[in-house]
Amino acid sequence: LHHINKKNKFLWEIISLITAVPKLFLLIETQRFVEEELSNISMPEMKGTEGRFQYTITDVKITELNLSHADLQFLPDVGLLFDVQNSSIALSFQRRILYWFFYDTGNINASADGVNINTAVNLIRDDGGRLKINNISCDAKIKKMRAEFSGTLGKIYDFLARFLTTGMRFFLNQQICPALNHAALVHVNAMLETIPVRSEVDHYIGIDYSLISDPVVTSRSLDMNFRGMFFDLSNQNQPLVNYAVEPIIREYDRMVYLALSEFFFDSGMFAYYSAGIFQMHIVNEKMPKDLEVLLRTTYFGTIMMMNPALVDAPLSLQLAVNSPPKTSIKTSGATVVMTAIVKVMVLPPGQPPVQLSSMTMEAKFNAKVSMRGKRLAVHADLRRFKIFSNQSALESLALIPLQAPLKTMLQMSVVPLINNWTKRGVRIPLADGMDFIEEVVEYHNGFIVIGANLHFSKGLREMMAGSSDIQPTASTAV
Repeated sequence: LHHINKKNKFLWEIISLITAVPKLFLLIETQRFVEEELSNISMPEMKGTEGRFQYTITDVKITELNLSHADLQFLPDVGLLFDVQNSSIALSFQRRILYWFFYDTGNINASADGVNINTAVNLIRDDGGRLKINNISCDAKIKKMRAEFSGTLGKIYDFLARFLTTGMRFFLNQQICPALNHAALVHVNAMLETIPVRSEVDHYIGIDYSLISDPVVTSRSLDMNFRGMFFDLSNQNQPLVNYAVEPIIREYDRMVYLALSEFFFDSGMFAYYSAGIFQMHIVNEKMPKDLEVLLRTTYFGTIMMMNPALVDAPLSLQLAVNSPPKTSIKTSGATVVMTAIVKVMVLPPGQPPVQLSSMTMEAKFNAKVSMRGKRLAVHADLRRFKIFSNQSALESLALIPLQAPLKTMLQMSVVPLINNWTKRGVRIPLADGMDFIEEVVEYHNGFIVIGANLHFSKGLREMMAGSSDIQPTASTAV
């Protein structure tokens, strides 16, 4: 973009339009929310005397808001700025007026022009690691207001209009900021508290989404650093050092960018490893027949030397990953390397298993990351596989015929098991009523960046109404 010159002005205008679209969606939702909050402003009954007139003003209602001149900006080192300039508000209220012995009632339609609202929202990390609105600075002013009387004596009361609208303008100026402050500090914060920052992924592991620092706000973005670490449910406070490359996000054409380092995936592998998931016992109907025949042929001599009576005994394979799998992310894609010990066992009836051989298996998987809705999923494909003996180089040569059938067994049994865990995905912490759409996954050296736009299936007020019925999820920092 830095190299686009005047000859490419049309291209620049297209790119600028694309970049503005995500901001427009957020502005529309924020504007709609502010309009809904201001429309609920309630004003007290007004009573007074002006000359020989005694008046009472009741049932003040905001009938229309026109916040067409609104803007939403990032406020560096603070948070978000919502700015409304030169907008208008329409109101209606009932009057009761006594003049000498004449009593009159009727409706008054009023309009306020030159409505300016400047609201800055300060965002922080709370004690539970959630995003929270800390405070709000608000300034609201209405430049002018006029009223139209209806009824029998409507024209006669026109001179009261300036007096009444002055009072109404004063009350409105006093009500706008408290209404927005309450909406943000109470309702929006209540909604943010329902977003899970620490939750179970399945029966074995959980994930910690808690913020590790206050958000960083620049003129172009709101940056939040999440812990992004999985943990074993049976040992939730087990420490894990992060040696991964710090992700860098340089794109701005989508509403949200999620950067995932190698630590994110390694912590998941470590959590599953700690939970003892990476173990498998293949025996009887689980073992492919051709693999069983090949194992019997390979270890026939060993069995005969041990005990000829075991020739017809069942065989089994015991697979156990001996160290946490490691993730590597390059521009070409993501891979996971796994090392396991494979034991060939013979199972004498009524006796303990007897080990025939122990070998090391090294496997490398391609990992494809995807995002759908609120869920991040990974699909694994076996890329490379080899086995070698833990006892001698000679036995490693003898294991060569087992390479192909063991690889097939891995593809048919182990890989589907892994994908069955990962296809369900991990929920990314978004409020109900918000989802990711138009996702794009990009691979960099050491991290993955997922860009997406946000789809609002509910307005902010609907989301907050739903959050009042949900108990906040408990969070604990690791």
